[in-house]
Amino acid sequence: MPKIAVLVPCFNEEQTVEKVCRDFLSVLPEATVYVYDNASTDRTFEIASNIDPRVVVRKEYRRGKGNVARSMFRDIEADCYIMVDGDDTYPAEHAPEMIRLVLEERYDMVIGDRLSSTYFTENKRPFHNAGNVLVRSLVNRVFSSDLRDIMTGYRAFSRTFVKTVPIERNGFELETEMTINALDMKLRISEIPIAYRDRPEGSASKLNTFRDGYRVLKTILRMFRDYRPMLFFALVSAVLAVVALAMFIPVFIDYLNTGLVLRFPTLIVSVGFGISSLLSLVCGFILDVIVSKNRARSLISVNTEDSRGRG
Repeated sequence: MPKIAVLVPCFNEEQTVEKVCRDFLSVLPEATVYVYDNASTDRTFEIASNIDPRVVVRKEYRRGKGNVARSMFRDIEADCYIMVDGDDTYPAEHAPEMIRLVLEERYDMVIGDRLSSTYFTENKRPFHNAGNVLVRSLVNRVFSSDLRDIMTGYRAFSRTFVKTVPIERNGFELETEMTINALDMKLRISEIPIAYRDRPEGSASKLNTFRDGYRVLKTILRMFRDYRPMLFFALVSAVLAVVALAMFIPVFIDYLNTGLVLRFPTLIVSVGFGISSLLSLVCGFILDVIVSKNRARSLISVNTEDSRGRG
């Protein structure tokens, strides 16, 4: 029988962690629920430790959801993994279908899509709504995808995904990073609409709209540079070329009219911008070759892990 692991990262979720665990155990009685307490200062660890023998509770002392995910993926062995936030915003009843898509349809990541259902009516923070739409638009445009929800905290993973996809970020940029890595590595991705409910009264969100939004946007920019270097540096090269031409053309017109170079400093700076434009383009070519070779090695690792999992 396939081994199912439900991963619940928690930071100060004493009010909701028991309900989350019991909900998932009721719909997945064969699963093991792993609660990783991320240095909570409330009774999360104590409450989770007394829920059920099928609930395994561990501590991750390094703050940050990315640190928790790295520990979970490294420590836990399973055929299918469900990751869900411990704040009781995601219903457990969607989990069986997500698991079916991983185990039977062979998807590597199944995304619980909030934005196509109740998110915009349940979520009371308008900046979060706008941020989700902005991140979705940026990722889909930059990485040529058509995903509906990039930042959801409810996902199912194959063993191939868990054991091969790198996690570098430490905070709430985790979901964006996992999505972009899956797209870059050509993994199989599916989405299903899920119901979303806001946190229960008295449960405080750990998200800071502007701080975490800035981190997510910075992550997208960095991963755009790292995974699409040709396009990134071509855009930089184009901007530098436009600036160089804007400075050079007036100097050149003066030269045609008078036969003299009247603004040497402007000419020198424009040449500098032009050289920088060419260097940026060359960097893009070189880095694109390196990234392509690294991507090929990553795909070999994915195929090896996938064959091992099927075996």
